[in-house]
Amino acid sequence: MIVRTTVKSIQDIMRQDVGVDGDAQRISQLTWLFFLKIIDDQDQELEITRDDYRSPIPERFQWRNWAADPEGITGQAMLDFVNDELFPALKGLQVSAKLGDRRRVVRDVFEDAYNYMKSGQLLRQVVNKINQVDFNNLDERRHFGEFYEQLLNDLQSAGNAGEYYTPRAVTSFMVHMIDPHPGETLFDPACGTGGFLTCAIRHMEEKYVRTPAQRETMQAGLLAVEKKQLPHMLCVTNMLLHGIEDPSFVRHDNTLARPLISWGKDERVDIVLTNPPFGGREEDGVENNFPTFKTRETADLFLALIIRLLKPGGRAAVVLPDGSLFGEGIKTRLKEHLMEECNLHTIVRLPNSVFRPYASIGTNLLFFEKGAPTQDIWFWEHRVPEGQKAYSMTRPIRLEHLADCAAWWGGPRREGREQTERAWKVSAEEVKARGYNLDIKNPHTVAEDYGDPETLLEELTKAEAEIATILDQFKTILSEALAR
Repeated sequence: MIVRTTVKSIQDIMRQDVGVDGDAQRISQLTWLFFLKIIDDQDQELEITRDDYRSPIPERFQWRNWAADPEGITGQAMLDFVNDELFPALKGLQVSAKLGDRRRVVRDVFEDAYNYMKSGQLLRQVVNKINQVDFNNLDERRHFGEFYEQLLNDLQSAGNAGEYYTPRAVTSFMVHMIDPHPGETLFDPACGTGGFLTCAIRHMEEKYVRTPAQRETMQAGLLAVEKKQLPHMLCVTNMLLHGIEDPSFVRHDNTLARPLISWGKDERVDIVLTNPPFGGREEDGVENNFPTFKTRETADLFLALIIRLLKPGGRAAVVLPDGSLFGEGIKTRLKEHLMEECNLHTIVRLPNSVFRPYASIGTNLLFFEKGAPTQDIWFWEHRVPEGQKAYSMTRPIRLEHLADCAAWWGGPRREGREQTERAWKVSAEEVKARGYNLDIKNPHTVAEDYGDPETLLEELTKAEAEIATILDQFKTILSEALAR
């Protein structure tokens, strides 16, 4: 595949540059370059189809005018242009408050971006390779989109991607169960590289989008925020690759920086799909935005925000670690609030290895709807496939591994659910009696019988005594050998 070969050769060139250190920097460098190429290819198409279209990028800095000529600027002249002219111009773009202003997209992408490359000759080689990809060719764009997904997956090995990467099987399953439609507002308040957004776009395109008007309606309903620069840039580029003409709905911001009470009714949404960062803690002062739930734990604050943001009848699917289920104090108040304000109808319990290699903790998928309080909670225990000890980078979770849960789900109305060896139901009253501890184990799992504790202790003591005797004998033999 030409796309895969092109990207591999680009990465090989970057490895020769002393300024680019590690996978994260390589992918960041690669992304802003591809972003400019994709924007320019889109611009050239829109200039033909729309009489009044103007590029968000000033003419001098459009890809076609500095990068497209393979014999164009190189060496120190290239570095001077990129570092001293291109970056300052794009970081300083003047934007309006008007919806659909693509200049905001460009400015936000370059706000904290950086040119890591120190060799202008190598940068020219990279640019020439990128010119081989035509993003107006649907096949090439699709192939690159697929390869880009793999790049995001590979970013796990950079060591800092775990907080914003969710296995695609998990995002796909959550999207399928929530079933978003064009015309609904869908929000990811911690969108990372855009996994939930791309899955939702694919889902709606496959099931519901049949006309340009329906596609426009779908795009108009998408909302997302990402706090960190690299995942934000990756997400915006991801949206462009998926045919989103105006990804300005992906904001570079901290969703938690606003007081909870300031989110008004006009900002309520139909759907929230998200995976808040595990184990994250916000900076001092953010907890003051959540006076009822004063905590700096990121996942807890996001859950409080999601409950507020949902419209009546709105639905959510959220990834949360085990600690959120059994935690006490503020976590207890938060779970009580969730069950009073929403119908927490399903919790899918995932094994520790789903998020490996960057996290090895138990995780859960919480599905709830705003409105009526919780009456009963269904639990589903997902298990690693038979014959496999755990999920890993080489053997990750796949969508078909969740097919049994999807079959049990019962459609949009969750009808016909039955208790099985993997599914069980717990009443809200029982949860309340447990102090809102939602860490409820599968009652159908037979606990292994390890025997009588007193007998086990006696056997352990006996084994320790035997080990001590062997050690004494070994010491004696060693002393005699040394004395000779």
